[in-house]
Amino acid sequence: MTAPASTGDRRAILLLAAAILALNAVPAAAGFWSALAWPAIGGSFVLMVLICERIGRLVPVKGRGLYERTLALGFPFLVLVLWEAAAGSGFINPTWFPPPSRIGAALWDLSTRYDRFSGTTLLGRPWLMPEAFGREGWAGVWTLLSESHVLATVGRVLIGFVLGAIPGVLLGVVMGLNQTVRLMLDTTLSAVYVLPKIAIFPIVMLMFADPFGEAPKILVVGLSVFILMAINTMAGVRGIDNVYLMAGKNYGATGWSMLRHVILPGALPVIFAGLRIALGTAMIVIISVEFVRAKQGVGYMTFYYWEVLNPEKMYAGLVVVMILGVLLTYALQWLQRRLMPWRK
Repeated sequence: MTAPASTGDRRAILLLAAAILALNAVPAAAGFWSALAWPAIGGSFVLMVLICERIGRLVPVKGRGLYERTLALGFPFLVLVLWEAAAGSGFINPTWFPPPSRIGAALWDLSTRYDRFSGTTLLGRPWLMPEAFGREGWAGVWTLLSESHVLATVGRVLIGFVLGAIPGVLLGVVMGLNQTVRLMLDTTLSAVYVLPKIAIFPIVMLMFADPFGEAPKILVVGLSVFILMAINTMAGVRGIDNVYLMAGKNYGATGWSMLRHVILPGALPVIFAGLRIALGTAMIVIISVEFVRAKQGVGYMTFYYWEVLNPEKMYAGLVVVMILGVLLTYALQWLQRRLMPWRK
């Protein structure tokens, strides 16, 4: 039964590939592909998904990992290739949508060039750190790091994330266990949650003697993370099956031991799902804040190059934001695997 099925899949792959070719080649030969470009692209995408599904059926079990990684990385690579071709052929305006090659060159320039006007760099000139360490010790290394846009943004995100996540989780546990606290705070948190976090920033600035310093930026990130984590943790604690709570009581767990061995492990999957959402929200909030009130940071850098009409470097800033998002998410997943080995 396996051989005929494989033959059918291979035949279907060839037919679907021919359909993609015909969907694009025929209008191109007739000279009206541009008029039908978006329907052709959408149809080609659907056909490509069908091809990949058929290929997936043919991949042996031992090759599934490689196939899935190829699919995950191959599609973004294909998008970049098509973007480059579209910009080169004039299908999209290369001024406002510069090709990836120009964005890559801009990213390289940002990574290697020191901006004497603002006294900043993207990464903090790591190639000079050995020399600075030999000349001035750690103070010299810190001087270089302190000029980095990336370090400024990551530092604000991580400090605000920790300051918001820890009390948010603790409050969420209390709200999940205590109905009175939950009834008192749930509506308030839900009301504050829907406020745009950037709208809270002017209020936070009023609270500090130096409204343009680091504290308001970090606090607004912490507040956004705190609310999300309180709500998610409360939901996680309330979702624990009563069977686990009864089992814990039967084994004599009370107070701290119940919290450590039953409640927190039971709520951890939801807590980590909340941490991932909160991390993304923290990135969005800090980039928004840096857009409007900062002299350093990836958000400031991106907005600055929009103001001076340098789209390549503006897109390079967005690429850096995406890279940071991916790296921070992987770091959180690594921590999740360490704390929840039973979920591997």
